[in-house]
Amino acid sequence: MSAGVAARVLSVDELKRLIGQEVGVSSWYRVDQARIDRFADVTEDHQFIHVDPEQASRTPFGGTIAHGFLTLSLLSAMGQEAQPNVAGAQMGINYGFDRIRFLHPVKAGQKVRGRFALARVTDERPGEVDLHWQATIEIDGEKRPALKADWLNRFYLAQDGERQTAC
Repeated sequence: MSAGVAARVLSVDELKRLIGQEVGVSSWYRVDQARIDRFADVTEDHQFIHVDPEQASRTPFGGTIAHGFLTLSLLSAMGQEAQPNVAGAQMGINYGFDRIRFLHPVKAGQKVRGRFALARVTDERPGEVDLHWQATIEIDGEKRPALKADWLNRFYLAQDGERQTAC
């Protein structure tokens, strides 16, 4: 799959047929020092490994690295770009994570992108469907990914007579 599949609108049944497959890949996002610094300001996490290039150059990383949570937060933008929309959804929410592992640091200036495989689709409650994603953020030029996460998105479907959209 390539970037830009978010324009696809799929029914719950169509999504269920994609279980076990990679469904989308986002474009590359550069994680430069300015982005890292802005994230540090917002989260008030100014640990030197993220914001002090001179001091960070003396660590095994050889320079500053992105916060793990910065890398994780990019899943939202990557997912909107790469995951298909759900037919009949009024809205979707980030429902949480079952597992997150930070596997390799993202050095300042590197590019990352998200890969999304659909692990499960659950629709146990009327009007709600949960998509369980195996999300991977890979780093351009690195063998190991930055992170792997089991991510859940919940969609609220329009009921009879309600306005239907796609999320």
